[in-house]
Amino acid sequence: MLEATNLVKDFGGLRAVNRVSFRVAERTITGLIGPNGAGKTTMFNMLAGALRPTSGTISFLGHRIDGRPPHAIFHTGLVRTFQIPRPFAEMTVLENVMLVPLDQAGERFWNNWVRRGAVRRQERAARDRARETLAFLGLERIAGEYAKNLSGGQQKLLEIARALMADPKLILLDEPGAGVNPTLLGTIMDKLHEIHETGITFLIIEHNMDLIAALCDPVLVMAQGSLLMVGSPEEVRTDARVLEAYLGGAPT
Repeated sequence: MLEATNLVKDFGGLRAVNRVSFRVAERTITGLIGPNGAGKTTMFNMLAGALRPTSGTISFLGHRIDGRPPHAIFHTGLVRTFQIPRPFAEMTVLENVMLVPLDQAGERFWNNWVRRGAVRRQERAARDRARETLAFLGLERIAGEYAKNLSGGQQKLLEIARALMADPKLILLDEPGAGVNPTLLGTIMDKLHEIHETGITFLIIEHNMDLIAALCDPVLVMAQGSLLMVGSPEEVRTDARVLEAYLGGAPT
């Protein structure tokens, strides 16, 4: 479904990603782990179009997307979330979710005069779907709350809600468990399982190995800008190279 081939990203004299190749199969939840500075976020930024690779290629559903702008990649069904959520702080939770659907007639200001009926119908449909999505994620009771007032975990759920409103085929999740209390983390994991069962594919960056072990197979491991290995969670947990690079020591 997603294929990276010999990806390289240089920042001046620093090589952040060094000839990394991997595939993400359809209907999988693939994990991407590694110590800080391993190149994971740079990789995500290239996949989502925020950074142009220095060299190498990225293909999604059989079409090259490397070098395309983020909005064009978004339109293909490849959607991302962020480690630090980026909602529109002065908009409500419901408004944040409603603005996601593509090609809304009301986005063209003249349609609000010449196509009022169409604008109203689309807005009703977007509101209904947004409420259903918020209800699924347990956010319906705070639909009218400003996004800036949400807890870290609630903002993570809001990020997922906005991603779902885009009709994604593959979601890039950047540390969904970071800064989330254990109760909400359990909710997030449960919801990701349910979303995956609908046919959506995930590629997840995460430091929480319990989350990785519970959700992901296979797991990609990066270290110092390179792909160290690919394996099951159990294989990754027990691999001496991973323990050395990621955990700071070999097994005893």
